[in-house]
Amino acid sequence: MTAISIPTPSTELFGYQKYWAECFGEAPFLPMSREEMDTLGWDSCDIIIVTGDAYVDHPSFGMAIVGRLLEAQGFRVGIIAQPDWHSADPFKVLGKPNLFFGVAAGNMDSMINRYTAERKPRSDDAYTAGGLGGSRPDRCSLVYSQRCKEAWPDVPVVLGGIEASLRRIAHYDYWQDSVRRSILMDATADLLLYGNAERAVVEVAHRLARGEEISKITDIRGTAFVRKDTPREWWEIDSTRIDRPGKIDRIVNPYVNVREMDACEKQRRDDALYGVPGEDSGAQALQFNPHPRRDRDRTVIRLPSFEKVRNDAVLYAHANRVLHMETNPGNARALVQKHGDVDLWMNAPPIPLSTEEMDYVFGLPYARVPHPAYEGKKIPAYEMIRFSVNIMRGCFGGCTFCSITEHEGRIIQNRSEESILNEVKQIRDKVPGFTGVISDLGGPTANMYRIACKSKEIEAACRKPSCVYPGICPNLNTDHSALTQLYRKTRELPGVKKVLIASGLRYDLAVEDPEYVKELVTHHVGGYLKIAPEHTENGPLSKMMKPGIGTYDRFKKLFEKYSKEAGKEQYLIPYFIAAHPGTTDEDMINLGLWLKKNNFRADQVQAFYPSPMATATAMYHSGKNPLRKVGYKSDGVEPVKDPEQRKLHKALLRYHDPNNWELIREALRKMGRADLIGDGDRHLVPATQPDAGRDYRAPRRKNSEQAHQKRTGKQKILTQHTGLPPRDDGGRKPARSTRGKPGGKRK
Repeated sequence: MTAISIPTPSTELFGYQKYWAECFGEAPFLPMSREEMDTLGWDSCDIIIVTGDAYVDHPSFGMAIVGRLLEAQGFRVGIIAQPDWHSADPFKVLGKPNLFFGVAAGNMDSMINRYTAERKPRSDDAYTAGGLGGSRPDRCSLVYSQRCKEAWPDVPVVLGGIEASLRRIAHYDYWQDSVRRSILMDATADLLLYGNAERAVVEVAHRLARGEEISKITDIRGTAFVRKDTPREWWEIDSTRIDRPGKIDRIVNPYVNVREMDACEKQRRDDALYGVPGEDSGAQALQFNPHPRRDRDRTVIRLPSFEKVRNDAVLYAHANRVLHMETNPGNARALVQKHGDVDLWMNAPPIPLSTEEMDYVFGLPYARVPHPAYEGKKIPAYEMIRFSVNIMRGCFGGCTFCSITEHEGRIIQNRSEESILNEVKQIRDKVPGFTGVISDLGGPTANMYRIACKSKEIEAACRKPSCVYPGICPNLNTDHSALTQLYRKTRELPGVKKVLIASGLRYDLAVEDPEYVKELVTHHVGGYLKIAPEHTENGPLSKMMKPGIGTYDRFKKLFEKYSKEAGKEQYLIPYFIAAHPGTTDEDMINLGLWLKKNNFRADQVQAFYPSPMATATAMYHSGKNPLRKVGYKSDGVEPVKDPEQRKLHKALLRYHDPNNWELIREALRKMGRADLIGDGDRHLVPATQPDAGRDYRAPRRKNSEQAHQKRTGKQKILTQHTGLPPRDDGGRKPARSTRGKPGGKRK
C-alpha cells in the first residue's frame, strides 16, 4: 500500500509565488482560438478549461473565475467553450496544454439544464449564445473528459464545477432511475475538485508546474481520486452496514483499521484450523485499545460500496446521511467508497475562503461581458445578471431539495463592503446599457451576509444540517446591520438610482431584525418580493427542513406594515413545490385551499426535481428519511413517483385553471372530499366546466382584489452556486397574488 499524505491547510490564494508565464500579462479575454494566442504572444497554453457554457468573462460564471484566478497565478489559460463533442478534434483547437485540462459542465448540472422535472427536453439553454438548447451533451463533464483523453492521452484531466461536485460519489440519477457510479470513474479523469474549488485548483496547478505527478497529489482538501486501498497509517471507520435484528456481533473499536482487523481475524481462524496455538505462534496480536487518541486527520469513514448502494436503497440513504454529517470543514473526515476493485477516496471539504480571499477572487480583471466571438448574440444568463453583484457564498438553511449546501457549504463566505462597492462602480462605469439600477445584491440567499455562529469553536464542532431548522439556533447571530449598512452605502453611490434585491429572501431570519425588513421594504423592493414558503403543511415542510407557514405570516405582517408606511403598493411572490417526498394528496389539497383563501394564482409551478446527492433525492429513491438514523425498520417517507399523482399535485397548485378541474374533481371524489366541489367560497373547484371559448374567472370572495397585471420581468438566472433548474416551463414560477389591481380596495 502506498502512503497518502494528510490534507493540510493551503496557502492563501494570493500567497503563491507566480509562475514564470506571468510576464505575458493579463489578457483582455482568455483566448478561445490560436489566433488570439498568437496575438498574446503565446506558443501554448499551460491550462485549458473546457466548459459547457458560453464564455462570459464575468464573476458569475465558473470558467471566468477559475480562468482569471489561474491567470493571476501566472499561468496561460485558454477556454474551449461548448465544443462539438462528437470527435476529439475540437478539443485540440488550442493545442496541447502544458499542465492539465480543467473540465466543467458549466454553471448548472447538464441534465437539470437540459430536462424538465417530467424528463422532457427543454428547447432553450440560458447559458448558450442565442439561447438555443442542444449545445452540450448529456452528462457534459463526463463526455468532455473522455474527449480530452482521446485528444491528448498523457495530459491530466481535472474535473470541477457543480456537476462533478454533486456526482462525486455513487449517486441516484433521476433520468435513469438508478444509482450511477461516481462521475470520476466514468469520466476517466485523474482528479475531481468539489465545492468551491479555488484553493484546490490553484494548488494543483502550482504542484503540477513543479513537476509533481497528478497521481501523487492526494493531500488537498476538497478533492476526490481513485486508489487501491487504505494506507496502514490511517484509521478506518466501518460504516458499510446498518444494524439488523438478530445475532449481536461483538463490539468492534471503530478506530481500528478494518483491513488489519479482518486480516488478524483470518489469521486467528487459520491458526485454529491448522492447530497452531495462537499464544505460542510468536505473531504479534492486534491490540484493541478501548480509548484510542482520536486523530481526525488520519481517520477515514468507509461507506457502503457502489454495488451495495445500487442494489439496496436503504443503504443508499444511510450513505447519504453519513456524507451530509461529514460536510463541516471544521470536523469532517475523509470518506472512501469502493467501486469494483478500487476505492473512491474523498478528502475533507475545502476550507472556506476568507474575506480577503473573496475580495481577491472578485477583484480580478474581468471584462464583465461575453467573449467577442459571439458577435453580440444574446446570452440570456448574462442578460439576467450583468447588473447584479454576488456579495457572499454558502447557505446554512439546509433545505433538503436544494444543492447549494452540497456545493458551497454551510459557512457563509463574505466579501468586504469595499469590494462590493467597487464592483458596483465598475458596473456603473464599464458595463454597456447600465441605467442606474443594480438588479441584485445577493447570492444563494438575499440576507445571510455576515451572519454566522457566535462561536468559532461551536461552529467547528457542529454537525447540524441546518442553523435555522427546526428553529433558529441560539448560537446563530441574526444581526442584519452589516447588510442594512451595505444597502444604504450602495444606493448613495453617484449614478446609482435604485438597488433591487432579487435573490430569494430567508424570511425566518429577516423577522428577527425588523429594522432590516423596514430598510428592504422601503427602498429595495421593485413592487414584488420573492420568498419561498414551499408549502403550508407540516408533513412536507419537515422533510424539506423549512419553517412553518406561521413564520410567513409574521413576515407578511411586517412587509405590509412597512410598505404602507412607505406609501408603496408592494406584493409578496411565494414559491411552492408540488410532489416533494413526504407530501400527501391531502397536503396538496390544503395548500390549494390556502392559495385560494389568500387569492394567489400560480402561473407555472414546479414538481419536485431530484437533483444528484440532495437529501430529498435520497428520500425519493429510498423511501427513508436520512435526517434521522436510517434503518430497515426506521420511519419511512412516502415519495411521490407516480406520474398521475405528480400531475395531480401540480394541478392542485393551479386550482384556478379550468384545464385542471376535471382531474381535481375526480381526485376529490375518490378521496371522499366532494364537499370541496362547487361554486362557493369554501369550494376548491367548480362543479361544471366553463363554456367553450369563454374566458372563465374563478369566483372571488367578497372584498377580494384582483392581481396586478404587471409582471416582475424575467427571472434572475441562478449562477454557479446552485444546481437548481431555471424557472422556465419546467421550473418554479411564483404564485401571483390577486391583490391590488387598480380599482380594488386595499385591506
